Amino acid sequence: MNAQPKHYDTIVKPVITEKATMASGANSIVFEAAIGANKLEIKEAVESLFNVKVRSVNVLITKGKRKMFRGRPGRRKDVKKAYVRLEEGYTIDVHSGI
Repeated sequence: MNAQPKHYDTIVKPVITEKATMASGANSIVFEAAIGANKLEIKEAVESLFNVKVRSVNVLITKGKRKMFRGRPGRRKDVKKAYVRLEEGYTIDVHSGI
């Protein structure tokens, strides 16, 4: 039996970029999510992990680039990003600890 709840597998990590920081002004947080996760699973994971109410979830999949690794062609992994919009009055501080 898996000791960790499924929520830790759904939300991989927060995305800290300039665009993600600008989205936080609109009460939105950007997370990297598991490729197989859907919007409902992401919403449940964020609500249970951070004790907040989620208004909406938008997802997008960024396809991995083709790159050279040690002189051989390779490909980076695909990444699913989840833009999570919170209800009014709720916040998540993902910048602490940096």
